[in-house]
Amino acid sequence: MSSLPATSAPTALDLTLDGGALTAQLVDFPSVSGEEQALADAVEAALRTLPHLTVDRYGNNVVARTHLGRAERVLLAGHLDTVPIADNVPSRVEGDVLWGCGTSDMKSGVAVQLRLAATLPDPNRDLTFVFYDCEEVDAVRNGLGHLVARHPDWLAADFAVLMEPSGAMVEGGCQGSLRIKIMLTGVRAHSARSWNGDNAIHQAAEVLARLRAYQARRVEIDGLEYREGLNAVGITGGVAGNVIPDECVVTVNFRFAPDRSEAQAEAHLREVFAGFAFEVVDSSPGALPGLGQPAAQAFLAATGGEARAKFGWTDVARFSALGVPAVNFGPGDPNLAHKRDEHVSLSAIAEVERKLRAWLTAA
Repeated sequence: MSSLPATSAPTALDLTLDGGALTAQLVDFPSVSGEEQALADAVEAALRTLPHLTVDRYGNNVVARTHLGRAERVLLAGHLDTVPIADNVPSRVEGDVLWGCGTSDMKSGVAVQLRLAATLPDPNRDLTFVFYDCEEVDAVRNGLGHLVARHPDWLAADFAVLMEPSGAMVEGGCQGSLRIKIMLTGVRAHSARSWNGDNAIHQAAEVLARLRAYQARRVEIDGLEYREGLNAVGITGGVAGNVIPDECVVTVNFRFAPDRSEAQAEAHLREVFAGFAFEVVDSSPGALPGLGQPAAQAFLAATGGEARAKFGWTDVARFSALGVPAVNFGPGDPNLAHKRDEHVSLSAIAEVERKLRAWLTAA
């Protein structure tokens, strides 16, 4: 068993702890989306004890910055919220593994941010640390989005690292996401006289057939292969056990490569589902990996020289929209995010901190 201290409902953060122990403290602060205030308070209080940083707060979003006059500014961002707890708080340690809600996504990354904020008073680049709320819910609630709208100057940077779980590897860019609802209409009738009606649910067969036959595209960008995906994620319909339904809705999610814009992604779906009416209910742009940028090249070299595509949407897209090259780089395993048995390797936390520290202190 590890010698990590047992923690239970802490009220303060100890930034002298190592990354694993600090992650455990963070996990033991419940911070489900919309309930981050206690953790945001603790992060703010801990950062305000560090004289080399200025600290600003907007809502439950905390931003700390150095002001050393360096030629380049790097921003490290992480969200404070988690998905709902599933009997996995408080945290526990078994050997090299720390278990608990948010260990992978992404309190281990936040712990690395806090460790660097506390222990790098004289980095080779100016640093901005962003801790934000409501990443795991609807985009309109996203704290980073609120900072973009209200305090974009706080986010000024030449390069950004989003501490999303990436298995301690650089993951470039992110997929875009488009969700649509295909509305199918028929004519309601008594099921005993079905010939008087038109079954809307049966019309879904053609939609599902097109999805089943769809060949998802693969595209290479900056040497990284992105795989697209088009899938039905929900279907609703039906009135009663003796009624031919006159309405059916199929919900479809399109995860598209970042070489497509949102408009291009929508136009593609209108081709795929020609003849069917649909409405867009949610849309987020992707982000190009930008690995050709000098800052990204330097970061990639410092972290091992390998990168892979990010499958999923992350807030690198927001930085891309601001013109700030960004990558995903965190200790958590993205395949463990949101799971009841979510966990993180303590050695991965140490590895990510070590690589970032080396990059930020190299002569």
